[in-house]
Amino acid sequence: MATIGGLVLSATILLTVASILSGLTSLGPIPGEEELVQAGMAFAIFAFLPLCQITAGHATVDIFTNWLTGRRFRLLQFAIEVLFAAVLITIAVQLKEGMDGRIRSGQTTFLLQFPVWWSYAASLVGAVAAAIVGVWTALARGWELLTNHDLIGAGEGAEH
Repeated sequence: MATIGGLVLSATILLTVASILSGLTSLGPIPGEEELVQAGMAFAIFAFLPLCQITAGHATVDIFTNWLTGRRFRLLQFAIEVLFAAVLITIAVQLKEGMDGRIRSGQTTFLLQFPVWWSYAASLVGAVAAAIVGVWTALARGWELLTNHDLIGAGEGAEH
């Protein structure tokens, strides 16, 4: 997912650069570039979420948790992963509802006239993958709490 997201992100960057460069000429900016960049960025963000979740790559503020060790730290990790799983599931469900609404309305983009639900569907793939990974990491953290053995590690920079 992250590789595909990276390719889409790279394509949106190239499209933006091309549009800026053509805007500096008599050709003018590329029509519909903003619509494609918006759709591509949404997909890329959701495509990176599963990798970020499974590698514990989310930003953390350790100032309040540096003193936690052992079971207390594992309990905190478990609680955070359960919360993340719930949020990721909620995002996927709401994205699906939004997509269904766009399908029913037949809404299209202004310039290119492609159905808006296509962007929702592409993003939903990443959101569902992130939700699945979120549930897996919550279960793994629960197992770590119960057995006191690492399955997925503490994340980057953690020394608990």
